[in-house]
Amino acid sequence: MKKALGYPVIILAAALLSSCGSAVRDTASETSAVTAAEATEKTRPEPVVIAKSSYGNPVTGFDGEGDLTYGGDPSALVDGDTLYLYVGHDTAPGDAYVIPEYLCYSTRDMKEWKYEGVVMKMSDVSWADKNSAWAGQVARHYDAEAGKDRYYLYFCSWDSTDGGKQSVGAAVSDSPTGPFTDIGSPLVKGSFTSDETSAWNDIDPTVWIEDGDDGEEHRYLAWGNSKLYMCELNEDMISVKDIDGDGEITFRSDVKSKMPPDAYTEAPWIYRRQDADGKYFGKYYLFYANGWREQMAYATTSDLMNGRFYYEDTIMKPTATSNTNHMAVVDFLGKTWFIYHNGALPKGSGFRRSVSVEEVGFYSDGAVEYIDETASGAFGTVTQITSLSGDKLAHEWFNNSAADADYPYTSIAVGSGFAKIKDADMQWVITAGKTDAGDEYFVSVESENKPGLYLTAEDGKIVLCQDHDGKMAERQTFRTVAGLAGEGVSFESAAEPGMYITLAGGEAVLTDGSDAKAASFVTE
Repeated sequence: MKKALGYPVIILAAALLSSCGSAVRDTASETSAVTAAEATEKTRPEPVVIAKSSYGNPVTGFDGEGDLTYGGDPSALVDGDTLYLYVGHDTAPGDAYVIPEYLCYSTRDMKEWKYEGVVMKMSDVSWADKNSAWAGQVARHYDAEAGKDRYYLYFCSWDSTDGGKQSVGAAVSDSPTGPFTDIGSPLVKGSFTSDETSAWNDIDPTVWIEDGDDGEEHRYLAWGNSKLYMCELNEDMISVKDIDGDGEITFRSDVKSKMPPDAYTEAPWIYRRQDADGKYFGKYYLFYANGWREQMAYATTSDLMNGRFYYEDTIMKPTATSNTNHMAVVDFLGKTWFIYHNGALPKGSGFRRSVSVEEVGFYSDGAVEYIDETASGAFGTVTQITSLSGDKLAHEWFNNSAADADYPYTSIAVGSGFAKIKDADMQWVITAGKTDAGDEYFVSVESENKPGLYLTAEDGKIVLCQDHDGKMAERQTFRTVAGLAGEGVSFESAAEPGMYITLAGGEAVLTDGSDAKAASFVTE
């Protein structure tokens, strides 16, 4: 806490005036102040540079100018040597969905990501709400009439032509980066699926194209919240196939209402594995969001249109920063990638999202390995921070809660020697400082297994906290200096200069560094 300084009042017996009105300078005081400032600077520990992670999650969160930009409900398209990533652009200042357009990013190595811009504005879709660019997916397909590949965006929005229900739409482009042009009316209206139980049953379309065992190409479209619907598309990709051949598109015959897998909520995504030659094999996977707050799960089937989806497992718990989640699962560069969203950026939440990526592993029987949400992602560097006494800096163990009232997390205990702890609770991702990314001596320290939660100086303590209001950058930034004990590194608070992260009695606190050993650490 800063103390107020009291200054004595000096009363001069005579007025010190000159003909030009200049004041008399107190040269002795000025000299004293300069000397004190120089002395303080000389006694400050020397700044040192420590290793930071060059990569990590999230992989989005910026626009063409590098400014903070939110977007969620990711989908992905692999097109040649490039993976294109699509999100709905979150612009809400508060707790609401305001999503006026779809954005695109691209990568060729899953490390470096490029902002490709807006691919479709909802203001250009005649039947849709102008701020409801809900989850969608892009697919590439050869257009025989045009003699070239074209790209198809399947999306959903509130439908002004159908009593305000959600409907599934389609838009077309000659490029994966748009612009996409809506076909002029919904592909499937919400009222068409007459067994719906809410106005938002018809959301989150996912598309799958492959040559079937019958030698014909099949183009599947699935979607739904709490309900699960599926149909086949005609070769034009923008109309529903008349499966029973009666000359009419009917519900249940051509658009099927399928029994969803256990605990199904929304966000379906169809996937199938490929062998070394790129040939699909084995069962179909349906990844989806289940429960609330949303977890990630998957089911399998041997027949998309006629088979039943059997629940297999939950593979990701609710994230630490978002109430919803939505995935894309694709093969690229010889690996399978799980692409999802959370609210890890400053002021992030389920309404201001960003996209993260993890690698997917499979067991020998095809089961999907559990996927941890991480700050390092596939290519980042994880660090352990250990005191000179050998105690590892950690945060208190906790499961992400299913209760909305428990969020945001702002005061998770940090220290050492917790009764219950896992290795991941002692892992950190060190990044450039949030207050000044260009200063090599400034760092921020993010939890590896609770992305979006950072070491934060709070009332003399160090806690794990989400920057939920976008105002915590300074309290989540530290200046790295030569270890006060003569070795290692010490972390000086940017918000409270002269105060250092210290392990005292198993608790992480801010002190003036008097106990130099307790305020010095090794990072490795």
